[in-house]
Amino acid sequence: MSDISVLIVEDDPDGGLSVKEAIEESGCRVTLTNCANDGLIAFRREPYDVVLTDLALPDMDGVEVLRRIRKLSPETPVIIMTAYGSIDSSVQALKAGAYDYITKPLELDDLQAKVARAAETSGLRRKVDTLKKTIQTRYGIETIIAHSPGMKELISQIQTVADTQATVLITGESGTGKELVARALHAESRRADQPFVAVNCAAFPENLLESELFGHEKGAFTGAAAQHKGAFERAGDGTLFLDEIGDAPLSVQVKLLRVLEERELTRVGGSATVAIKARLLSATNRDLNDLVADGAFRQDLLYRLMVVNLHLPPLRERREEIRPMTDAFIARACADHGRAIHSVAPSFYERLEQEDWPGNVRQLRNVVEAAVVMATRPELDALSLEALPGADRSITSPKNFVIPEGLDMEALEKEIFIQTLRRYDGNRSLSAEKLGISRRTIQRKIQDYDLPF
Repeated sequence: MSDISVLIVEDDPDGGLSVKEAIEESGCRVTLTNCANDGLIAFRREPYDVVLTDLALPDMDGVEVLRRIRKLSPETPVIIMTAYGSIDSSVQALKAGAYDYITKPLELDDLQAKVARAAETSGLRRKVDTLKKTIQTRYGIETIIAHSPGMKELISQIQTVADTQATVLITGESGTGKELVARALHAESRRADQPFVAVNCAAFPENLLESELFGHEKGAFTGAAAQHKGAFERAGDGTLFLDEIGDAPLSVQVKLLRVLEERELTRVGGSATVAIKARLLSATNRDLNDLVADGAFRQDLLYRLMVVNLHLPPLRERREEIRPMTDAFIARACADHGRAIHSVAPSFYERLEQEDWPGNVRQLRNVVEAAVVMATRPELDALSLEALPGADRSITSPKNFVIPEGLDMEALEKEIFIQTLRRYDGNRSLSAEKLGISRRTIQRKIQDYDLPF
């Protein structure tokens, strides 16, 4: 334990020295102070992994030392040493947040064991604290660029509901950043150190989606060689995020409603119930009220999902955020691809601001990343965008696009699907993403039009 630092606050010189020697035998680095004030000064200078303090000190009692240490560093374990061994003093210390207490005369083996356990606890607490800070840095609310009134209002709403248990439905067009909002809700909540599990409901066939969400028992179906815990169970005490919830089949919707109402589930092929503690967030780029009217979505499930509704405005309604987003995407692309962009001409921003961005933030990010990767000089300008592959089609869609005469709506839609699938080598997921539709929709269109993909 040579990397463990211990602070001792003990006014008895002989007793303090014996405690110090016993802990040093375990390989810890030890600092000994003889009063509360000196101990607190030492702790402010250097945070320690474990603190041992006597209960009776000349300038302050040990419980007050404990309270002050906890204000400075809540994760640091504090062990109280008391010569009295009274139940009252021990209970008082534990209620104040002491990690443990030990009575005098001290048993050195017991002391060493308790310090070792406290040091292990301290290390775990610091890892959790570091994880929380990492999550905050990567996914916290500060990562969301918000300059427009609509986004500022959204940030305020996230702050209000993040640390509640409310089920939240996040709506907005494809590519607006719905998962980013979901992760911010998780990162700003007390569940931040628990799992965040995301499932795209459009990415699984009906039978596999049921298994992915609720799990299955061994032998539940062909290929079920072992028990599988579903997303609800894997999320534990954390957050489950269901993206593209509007694409969930009705059979799955029925089971999802039951889980939300009863807070328990039964795995596919099983009979035992499993308690569910995860918070549910969901997102969709579709109008669920329209789906309800069409009989494709259960209204009772919609009510349960939309306890709180957070709406992400499209990028075309918050153009003031294009420049700061662009700067962030340039910096990320440079780091990811080892590129060096030293300056960005106003024309680069102006060109981006002229677009309507039907693919929203995702499309902007992809275009900026491509410009950085393809750049042949350290400055980005409007020509950097024109030089991109496919730039003759414009960044989004041509402003002067003309529909050929005699082409009806069905033929036009078919041609759109053919060209998009051809452009992305038949990749259905990528084509669906670029068209702003679900993978299930594009699969259905391929069948409807008998497309060769």
